[in-house]
Amino acid sequence: MKNKINAIAIGGFDGMHVGHQSLFDQLGENGAIVVIETGSANLTPAREREHYSHYPIFYYQLEDIRHLEGAEFVALLVKKFPQLHKIVVGYDFHFGKNRRYSHQDLKTFFDGEVNIVDEVTFCGDSIHSHKIRAKLQIGDIDGANHFLGHNYTIKGSIIKGQGIGSSDLVPTINLECEGYLLPCEGVYAALTRLGDEEHYRSSVVFLGHRVSTDGNYAIESHVLDEVKENYTYASISFVKFLRKNCKFDSLESLKLAISDDILNAKRSLRILSL
Repeated sequence: MKNKINAIAIGGFDGMHVGHQSLFDQLGENGAIVVIETGSANLTPAREREHYSHYPIFYYQLEDIRHLEGAEFVALLVKKFPQLHKIVVGYDFHFGKNRRYSHQDLKTFFDGEVNIVDEVTFCGDSIHSHKIRAKLQIGDIDGANHFLGHNYTIKGSIIKGQGIGSSDLVPTINLECEGYLLPCEGVYAALTRLGDEEHYRSSVVFLGHRVSTDGNYAIESHVLDEVKENYTYASISFVKFLRKNCKFDSLESLKLAISDDILNAKRSLRILSL
């Protein structure tokens, strides 16, 4: 496969957001993505990036290449991709030892074409992964999703819950999601994909400490249609922030709040005719 690749986009690409996609748009038919793994990716950790592009992705650990000078880094790329004639990077791209080299140096070290993609903005605000993280941490799902160009999604293993959902409240699927940045505590309208099903199901998701019951942190999805099978993993795609996490004095008052959450989620997901 590497012998056919003639263009690469280089970066960290955590989130695979709208700004990143503008780099990929420059690749052409035989392009590929080169990810420099810094160990800090938590929007699309590990190989989750592969869900957001049809281009092949090659991963390089920063620790393995951070000692390379600029010319050595480019020589490594040329050796790995012998047909390489175009490199695409962002306007703020830096590389090499101590990140001392910029895209201008890339043009010096590389004999082929170097495409520099300018800053990408949304409503006048520049799009960066750190801004998406900040939006998620304050519950600005709309803003994060606009920057991403897709709904923020986490994936994890289904685990046993506290056991009162089906009997006293509503049935939920409980998840353990490692490696992801989790949005701020609260209730969300979301879409849940169970196992390897092709479609997402409309859901109400609670994420945070269960301050009204056992106090433990939980990620719980109440799927709005019937779940008949047992699944081992699931994905949650966040659509809209509904309310902050809060404590209720009784299970009855919590149940009433959940009923309101379900109604609001249906409205947000356009299930209910208004």
